[in-house]
Amino acid sequence: MARAVRLSDYAGAMVAAARREASSTLHSMGLFSGLHDLGPLASEVGPLPEDFYASQPARGTDILSGRFQLAGDLLSIDPAHDNIWLKPAPTRAFARRLHGFGWLRDVIAAPASHNDDDDADEAPASPPYSAVAARQLVDAWIKAFGRWNSFAWSHGVLSARIINWLRAGEVLFETGEADRKVRNVRLRSLLRQARYLQRTIPLAHDGAVRLRCAIALSFAGLCIPRQAALQKAGLAALEKEVKRQILPDGGHVSRSPRAGTEALIDLLALRDVAEKAGVEFSREIVRAIDRLAPMSRFFRMSDGGLASFHGGGECDHGALKLALSRDETSAKPFGFAPHSGYHRAEAGGATIILDVGKAPPGVLSAGAHASALAFELCTTGGRLVVNCGWHDDQPSSWREAVRATAAHSTLTLEETSSSRLFAPGWRRDLLGPRLASAPGPVTARRNEEEMGVWLEGIHEGYREEYGLSHRRRVFLAADGGDLRGEDALFRPVSDGPPDNVDVRFRFAIRFHLHPDVRASLSRDSMSALLVQPDGDGWRFRTDGGPIRLERSVYLAAGAPPQRATQIVVQGEAEPFGAGDRPPNRVRWAFQRLGRVGGTQGEAG
Repeated sequence: MARAVRLSDYAGAMVAAARREASSTLHSMGLFSGLHDLGPLASEVGPLPEDFYASQPARGTDILSGRFQLAGDLLSIDPAHDNIWLKPAPTRAFARRLHGFGWLRDVIAAPASHNDDDDADEAPASPPYSAVAARQLVDAWIKAFGRWNSFAWSHGVLSARIINWLRAGEVLFETGEADRKVRNVRLRSLLRQARYLQRTIPLAHDGAVRLRCAIALSFAGLCIPRQAALQKAGLAALEKEVKRQILPDGGHVSRSPRAGTEALIDLLALRDVAEKAGVEFSREIVRAIDRLAPMSRFFRMSDGGLASFHGGGECDHGALKLALSRDETSAKPFGFAPHSGYHRAEAGGATIILDVGKAPPGVLSAGAHASALAFELCTTGGRLVVNCGWHDDQPSSWREAVRATAAHSTLTLEETSSSRLFAPGWRRDLLGPRLASAPGPVTARRNEEEMGVWLEGIHEGYREEYGLSHRRRVFLAADGGDLRGEDALFRPVSDGPPDNVDVRFRFAIRFHLHPDVRASLSRDSMSALLVQPDGDGWRFRTDGGPIRLERSVYLAAGAPPQRATQIVVQGEAEPFGAGDRPPNRVRWAFQRLGRVGGTQGEAG
């Protein structure tokens, strides 16, 4: 296992923290307040971005009734008397979601109230109550936080809010609103936030946050007329960040499928706005879009969502579909992403994605998971084998647990993770939730034959502590109905003999099943019958049994967490050997049985 943090990282983190603190002090003193309101406002906004994401009218109705359910927590208020912005948030994650305004589309989409229906004949031209309420919530935020606030104006929250306000621009900034003065207050607040972002974008945390800041700044420069400086700064920052963060194979430098796909969605909407504004993208930005789209197809499973790795969930299926429909390259998914570190094999309606990459470096690992050699399997019947995954709507108490190796469909040695996080303390306070150590080199190879595809990977995450390397081999048959695998623990020859040949190391190989999959053990506990929602049956077999069915949880599809099942194969490995025989080698297989009906039974 290799250390993922160097002495220079501590120095860099301290310098960045000092710069952010200095910036916060200056802004809290109002030093830049005289610069905020320079320049006249346009009489109307320019082209507005399309919102690719689906609204949730039911959540909008809840919010209008005073029930804010975000990041796995609920905050209830009396909308007639309480101001949500003056109430303490239950968690920081809740507050981030609240101040980011991702829920604004849900409020606008909420169905009309009874009062709207009753007054329709008397005032047919009046806006729906949901639009009025959306404006009121934004106006209340401006009154409470519109000048500046260290949390509400932090870069991750700020960039999300700017983009979400512009997505709702027809409601927030339309020129037909009766009170033009109030509308101008919103527009001026948006401009003030964008100018703050322009000044402080170098202080944003590296990775997806800084990339989204560049996108938000570009949106503001294109959508708010007569803001050439904003537009130039935004597009220059965006060109710099896509060049740094979008890998040659189209993956995001964090290795998160969701981060890359969300960047694609934002960039496609930005491209449409730029075209309407008559602004041409640079070559680097165009190339980034052309690389991101095929990579999103690479991670897309047959159910329309993304595979869940490194902090990303399934993503909005509709937004992903719409984004890929705008892809001008129309490239088909490829098999190996060498820079991102993933293998993909597809046959007979079955798709497997295998993680064979190194952990992202430094601060970019803040959302990384200990998922070395984990895989996900999706068939024509839906997702079969998954990782526990993550979604930002989930309770924050789950965040650290699902980063562990045990939350992934791979092998765990001595109940430790292949990558380690910092324990609570000054190091974690300074550096954030990045990885303290990572598996070191991860090697991979691929062999495609007429019979099927062989995938192989080796990681060294347990070598330093236990003297063993983990090798996983996977074979997907050409008809997609047979997935065979082999997990082996072996001692590299170059390490010489172990100090204690009698010691044994406990291991567990976990296969997390999608919540919709029903599982039952055979009488001898050496196999299991798996039934998907459409009645398709699969049999899991292993030579390393007996196996167990244990509880699991699935978070990748959004809140609340869903109960699931995992198959667990356990054993005790010897500290030596080549991993070519038991107990250090375990073979397993998922084999399609065909339709088995709708009742749960025992595997014979």
